[in-house]
Amino acid sequence: MRQRNIGSLSVSVIGLGTNNFGFSMAEDAVLPVVDAALESGINFFDTADSYLTSEERCHSALGSRRDDIVLATKFGSRVNDEIAGGASGPYVRQAVERSLRQLGTDRIDLYQLHQPDDTVPITETLGVLNELVDEGKIIEIGCSNFSAKQLREAEVDAGQGAHFVSVQNNYSLLERSDEVEVLPVCAELGLAYLPYFPLASGLLSGKYRRGAAVLEGTRIEKWAMAERVLTDANFDILERLESWAQERDHTLLELAFAWLLATPAVASVIAGATSPEQIRANAVAGSWELSLEEADEVRRLTI
Repeated sequence: MRQRNIGSLSVSVIGLGTNNFGFSMAEDAVLPVVDAALESGINFFDTADSYLTSEERCHSALGSRRDDIVLATKFGSRVNDEIAGGASGPYVRQAVERSLRQLGTDRIDLYQLHQPDDTVPITETLGVLNELVDEGKIIEIGCSNFSAKQLREAEVDAGQGAHFVSVQNNYSLLERSDEVEVLPVCAELGLAYLPYFPLASGLLSGKYRRGAAVLEGTRIEKWAMAERVLTDANFDILERLESWAQERDHTLLELAFAWLLATPAVASVIAGATSPEQIRANAVAGSWELSLEEADEVRRLTI
């Protein structure tokens, strides 16, 4: 599989998002997904301390193969009733030790602030993250759910210390607000962009059809999103996109990933999976390379 860089890290262009490991999968279903990911050339695993048991299950499934992957996790979000999260210096130290223990590793390759914390100066957070880099407990640092303004402030406030090398935000063919400011700032500052929800909560997977019942257990069903997202306007877009992909012997899912990877700042598309079959489908999508002209043509189909 193709690889791109996140700072000093070389990662597969398709990553594995592991929130399902903690939220929706049985423990014995995790190992086959991890095996399929490694067999497919996926070396970038992304988790978080707030994904319930995801970190522990990653550790258990990887076993002795930990050094075969680039391991990313996040801190800052609420973990449980006792751990509210945050980005203060003391909390970051507690969080990194907890994640190192749960992941069964001596270092985290990419440690990401899950969301901005307006109660703590970013200089404080960056200061302790820089210390952790110096101590060898983390290799690179990143952030998630940051605006363009917050990215600029963090770049300035990092000074001579460790800088964010990536930002992980919501981006897909159906959610493109980051094109206005965040992606241009990434290009300016040299930040790797990591899209989450690349399939727009499953809309771009091809499994939803106009007039069909909402599938039970899906994110759209669990989060009561059907009325808001399963609209005629969205289905018009999906049908145009699927037709464009099929004319080129590809699926809608493959187009969703290939289109994201045509954006220069995108280093890896973080995709969840609950089965080896989903892993293999995601991996295949990483091999389709769109030209800039094709990507622009696809973009116009969503208007």
